[in-house]
Amino acid sequence: MEPLTVSGTLDSLSEIATYVMEAAKAAGLDKKTSYKLRLAVDEIATNIIVHGYEEAGREGLVVCQAILADESLTITLEDTGEQYDPTKQALPNDMDLPMEQRQIGGLGVYLTIQGVDKFIYERIGERNRNIFVVNRNHPATSGTVHSSTSK
Repeated sequence: MEPLTVSGTLDSLSEIATYVMEAAKAAGLDKKTSYKLRLAVDEIATNIIVHGYEEAGREGLVVCQAILADESLTITLEDTGEQYDPTKQALPNDMDLPMEQRQIGGLGVYLTIQGVDKFIYERIGERNRNIFVVNRNHPATSGTVHSSTSK
């Protein structure tokens, strides 16, 4: 699929979600796997826009790319916002508590990692690259995380 380039604003989230769902359909993913992938990408895209651009006083683009292979669908999000490695964030350890007793933060990264077969973060020069991989043969269950700080 051709890459999708959108402005780093919250208004772009629906375009990214549509792109991801079109890629999931092209990959033949089932509804549950497609939803988990869309949610994972949405969580990271929201973090990029809110924290990497808006809170940092920056403007920029988000580039979304779908790569369809025989075994997997890979979605990448690239941005030039503040450097942020989601794999370095502590995952919530209070998931067994009622919602009102949980600490704020970390749930989006948790949902991302749990929603895909592999999640990778890379810092390439001045760009953040978040990579989401879903196997085409079975639903995402493993939640493997990889981080690379530079290339």
